[in-house]
Amino acid sequence: MKLRLIILLFAMSCSFGLKAQQYSPTAENLASRKDFQDMKFGMFIHWGAFSVLSDGEWVMNNKNIKVEDYKRLKGIFNPTAFDAKKWVDAAKGAGMKYITLITRHHDGFSNWDTKQSDWKITETPYGKDIVAAMAKECHKQGIKLFLYYSLLDWSRTDYHYATGKTGKGTGRTEKGDWNNYIAFMKAQLTELLTNYGEISGIWFDGHWDQLDNDKDKTLKSKVDWHYDEIYSLIHKLQPQCMVGNNHHLSPIAGEDFQMFEKDLPGVNTTGFGGASISQLPLETCETMNNSWGFSITDRKYKTVKQLIHYLVNDAGRNANFLLNVGPMPNGIIQPENIDTLAKIGEWTKVYGASIYGTRGNLIDVQEWGVVTAKDKTLYAHVINKLKQPSITLPKLKQKVVSATLMNGGAKLKFKQTADQTIIYLDGVAMDDIDTIIELKIK
Repeated sequence: MKLRLIILLFAMSCSFGLKAQQYSPTAENLASRKDFQDMKFGMFIHWGAFSVLSDGEWVMNNKNIKVEDYKRLKGIFNPTAFDAKKWVDAAKGAGMKYITLITRHHDGFSNWDTKQSDWKITETPYGKDIVAAMAKECHKQGIKLFLYYSLLDWSRTDYHYATGKTGKGTGRTEKGDWNNYIAFMKAQLTELLTNYGEISGIWFDGHWDQLDNDKDKTLKSKVDWHYDEIYSLIHKLQPQCMVGNNHHLSPIAGEDFQMFEKDLPGVNTTGFGGASISQLPLETCETMNNSWGFSITDRKYKTVKQLIHYLVNDAGRNANFLLNVGPMPNGIIQPENIDTLAKIGEWTKVYGASIYGTRGNLIDVQEWGVVTAKDKTLYAHVINKLKQPSITLPKLKQKVVSATLMNGGAKLKFKQTADQTIIYLDGVAMDDIDTIIELKIK
């Protein structure tokens, strides 16, 4: 029995390839978490050598392109129309407060002048460091910069592709040297956190490659990712820098925020969601159409209304909304995306106070919508069709002193008891996107 207990404890300590450790976030890190929750809205940017093929960021894997063939993109990728200011302007105009930029996706191509590999943007005809340009412009415009970094690699032979479930058709035959790969990642992360000024967060992805499936939450990774070393390195280099990992699991030691891919927290429409919701800051990432990287055939664009509802639903659940763009190979964000971002920006200019700096989960999600809160104000977001001309907020403990429409300031009648607060909306012209009611409380 004693032996079994020892074995069990050892197995628990090795979960996810993470050695047992204690993590106490610094004061700077805790301040970053608060700032992150206040920002609420960010831009995800999927862009790199894969953009040339105009078939999404998974094209190398999906079409089983051999490494030697795929790397010909290095001689073709030449985004002469790229302008960091235009990208940051588009984000800022939409009301976004931070940008999460792809530095290295699963194909292994690096968007900066890394010294660890020649499979990088500065070896292309374009020859310029995109991370440097974006960092400079983000810092100039007061936009926080997060960096996406892929844990898996479809081109390197030292990555443990033999146990991975993707990248099987890229033609690699050499036996991987896992320790070398870990050293490579640590060296690249050191570059990113040393050469580009303040970085607000590192957004990891790819842990799921070393699992037999992405649904069974009890599965353990087939490799030791050395997360204790990697996370400690990040926090040492930049204490305020937040760490997040898109492993679709509950957060583990050393992580500072929890993300949910293409799902609201607690929802599992994708099949790989369903992770329990932690007390860490939360974030949902989502696409404008169905693709992360540029796809010339994907016209399934979400409407402005759908995306604003996503933002509102996230805020009501105390989460951020990270909305993706996949710029074209020439470096220009698609006109359709620019138009959508501008229209979202028109909404955030008027109603942003009901989102930025708020917290959610004060009141459970209701059939009619969600509630956000900031200081002594509650914002009831009515985004769904009503069955009757009123909304009910159950078990609101604070005393309501007034109820008004955010747009126009018209006063509304209300009734409050110990069990519920009813806001009457007789004669109110409901907004097609979001009717927002401001409730002042004691």
